[in-house]
Amino acid sequence: MGAQLRRIQLGNALAAFGNGFTMPFLFVYASKVRGLGDGTAGAVLAVFAAAALVVLPFTGRVIDRRGPMVTVVFGAVAAALGALAFSAAATPGAALGAAGLMGGGIAVLQPSLATMIVWCSSTVNRSRAFATQFFLNNLGLGIGGLIGGFVVDENSAGSFLVLFGIEAAMFMVLLLVLLTVRLPSAPGFDDEEVPEGRTGSGWAVLLRDRSMVLLCVLGFVVFFACYGQFESGLAAYAVEVTRISTATLGTALAANTAAIVLAQFVVLRLVERRRRSRVIAVVGLIWTLAWLAAGASGLVEGGQGVATALLISTYALFGVGETMLSPTVAPLVADLAPSRLVGQYNSAFALVRQLALAIGPAVGGMLAAAGAYAFYIGMLVVCSLGISVLAMVLGRRLTHRQDRPGRPVPVEVEESVAVSA
Repeated sequence: MGAQLRRIQLGNALAAFGNGFTMPFLFVYASKVRGLGDGTAGAVLAVFAAAALVVLPFTGRVIDRRGPMVTVVFGAVAAALGALAFSAAATPGAALGAAGLMGGGIAVLQPSLATMIVWCSSTVNRSRAFATQFFLNNLGLGIGGLIGGFVVDENSAGSFLVLFGIEAAMFMVLLLVLLTVRLPSAPGFDDEEVPEGRTGSGWAVLLRDRSMVLLCVLGFVVFFACYGQFESGLAAYAVEVTRISTATLGTALAANTAAIVLAQFVVLRLVERRRRSRVIAVVGLIWTLAWLAAGASGLVEGGQGVATALLISTYALFGVGETMLSPTVAPLVADLAPSRLVGQYNSAFALVRQLALAIGPAVGGMLAAAGAYAFYIGMLVVCSLGISVLAMVLGRRLTHRQDRPGRPVPVEVEESVAVSA
């Protein structure tokens, strides 16, 4: 299935490249270029996120019943049409409609692509497959955003039309590439017995699966404490407290991407044969250090260079942690899922991620507006430590194959029974 996985990864990278062209500029486009105002631009971003919350609860059921290719077609077409609609959106209603269409399409693609990767991989190579997806996503977004920054002109609506046209084309290329993928008739799972309590369908099974529920709680804290803060609380802290310029903030974001691109496969070799729960716990400790560095950057007196270095280190440390999560969390979702409910589990985890990405910026922005930065840093240090604690608790519930898929199962472990759901 190597060739099929490569096609999936290629399509995913091209879509990320196209997405990188427009995502950083949506607010500016709606507010300034189309003259709709900051309020409408904020509503556009809110609708973009809310669309995912609407479609994801139903996506998993369709994937499991009809296969991921059906939802890939829907997601790619909807995202492409949404991008084209943005290029012509001259009124608030048109902009909000385009945001809903594109946001919903992209949201559907996420669990669909994850399920395709699961179907075309095995327990042994699944961690590497998801790490590669994460690497290519970040590389595509970074290159797309960089090129888009040179193309876009705030005073020229035509330059934005080019960006949205490229994004729409990339979604259609994604679709064309994925339509050439020959999916297996059944997911790439080892033979499994369905444990008691995991019969039934959909959400009922998932909510009775205590390991998956715990992983969802862990995932929420992960996305809240990192990704949910990049464009809100942490950015505000960097500018208002650390006193760095917006240009330096861009450098810090570039340090995050650079850490991911440079470290992903080095880190993968270090972690892919280790316990997933322990790796996630280490991420919590790394992010604790990152938030402490951010806090210290606001306390440095008369040493702006040191403060700036600490802040950039915060973003770089987040990147290192992200490279450790990509080969652990997504494959773990797949390995926890009954083979007939892979789509449901992937969609549920995507929904948790979206909730965290909606709540995280709101909380960060609210605390930044109130100037409660000491509480803000303290809260996120606690969240990061909570990641480590939750990961250790989860590790006690996982079977040997779920926690260490790259290692042979010792006889005494194979004969033992995992903690019952």
